[in-house]
Amino acid sequence: MKRRRTKIKWKRILFLLVTLTALMVVLYSIYQYKQGLSVASDGMYKDDGTTFDPFQGADPQFGEINILLIGTDTRGEDVGNSDTLMIAHYNQNTHDFKIASIMRDTYVDIPDHGKHKINAAFALGGPELLRNTIKQNFDVDINYYAVVDFDGFSKIVDIIAPDGIEVEIPYEMSYGIDMTLHPGKQTLHGKELLGYVRFRHDRLSDFGRVARQQEVVSKVKEQAATMQSVVNLPKILGVADPYIDTNVDLKTMLAIGKGLIAGKSNQMESLRIPVKDSYVNERVNVGDVLKIDYEKNKQALKEFLSQDNGSLANQE
Repeated sequence: MKRRRTKIKWKRILFLLVTLTALMVVLYSIYQYKQGLSVASDGMYKDDGTTFDPFQGADPQFGEINILLIGTDTRGEDVGNSDTLMIAHYNQNTHDFKIASIMRDTYVDIPDHGKHKINAAFALGGPELLRNTIKQNFDVDINYYAVVDFDGFSKIVDIIAPDGIEVEIPYEMSYGIDMTLHPGKQTLHGKELLGYVRFRHDRLSDFGRVARQQEVVSKVKEQAATMQSVVNLPKILGVADPYIDTNVDLKTMLAIGKGLIAGKSNQMESLRIPVKDSYVNERVNVGDVLKIDYEKNKQALKEFLSQDNGSLANQE
């Protein structure tokens, strides 16, 4: 009888310890989240609720998730053209993470609006029209979206990578980014890194900018998979919240976060649309555009997002 009472006593103590630990985790998470919000109180999406039309993305199939990443620089406007457009692909079974960038000057057919640069679709109809545009031109289903205001990019990166991100700068970068970045191996923090990914006044123009964006996404992904980022996750979410409008639910966010850690040794694959030798530069009524071979790019994008090992990855 005494032994049974002792066993019951230890079960109660264990239950109490587990409960207290869980409570401490919850309180810590709330504290960290509020700290993050205080850092990002000026974000344009600080008010709850989306400003866009309902997103009609298909449900994920076979554990494969496509998220439309839209980078914007509204500069006080409610909605502007998308400055950056990527499709992030995550496979929950293999933990593979891929990024496909669609260049902003790609000339496409926007449903009910005719021919435009693809970056105009966001201004004309938000993430839903952009999703429809990608579906119509490339036959790819998008499940979720995330609109990121560039004002928050530097703050988010500084928490994920407090020691900065190391990059190799090929030449001086200054025009149009409100700073000067010098050639050579440099460790950049949030605002500097934003300047690095946005610079496009060189011989490679937007092509070089897309390559730098993919490089930085890959390195931030590596930092996000560290234990430090896991501990800081509530604060990261707090900082990101006012600067991001998304329909990704918390359960999916946590699944992706868990997958990033599980697959942290997996190299991120990348693709650029249009792919090499599949476009021509032309000037039309909306300005300079990239007229593409639709079938070649549609096939390249679909194969890249569906294959296990991207033989089309990192195309130029």
